[in-house]
Amino acid sequence: MKKLYDEAKSILPNSFAKYSNFKVAAALEMNNGEVITGVNVENASFGLTNCAERTALFAAYTKGYRKNDIKQILITTEQDDFISPCGACRQVMRELMPDDALVHMSNNKGEIKTVSNKDLLPFAFTDEDL
Repeated sequence: MKKLYDEAKSILPNSFAKYSNFKVAAALEMNNGEVITGVNVENASFGLTNCAERTALFAAYTKGYRKNDIKQILITTEQDDFISPCGACRQVMRELMPDDALVHMSNNKGEIKTVSNKDLLPFAFTDEDL
């Protein structure tokens, strides 16, 4: 867990949070041990902003990884409180990560809360609904 936390914290300064000043970083661990990171990248048109969780997931998929390759993700900020993924990220995580993948939310003090991906969004709209 410390490795994921350290990876996420190390890239937090790379966040492009020009408008909100709310930096977020994510470290996604694959089953083979590789860690793929992402930060939030804001845009003046806020709807075009991309969150750290989705950035890391999209980078993993770009590298050829898929749902069953993912073990866990850790999200961190500069905040003292725990911050959970937004609704859009929860939906994307639910589709692109295994239901039992662990989602770790850390605060600036290094404390961590963990839930399963499925528990983060229990009634997700998935491909099975199509």
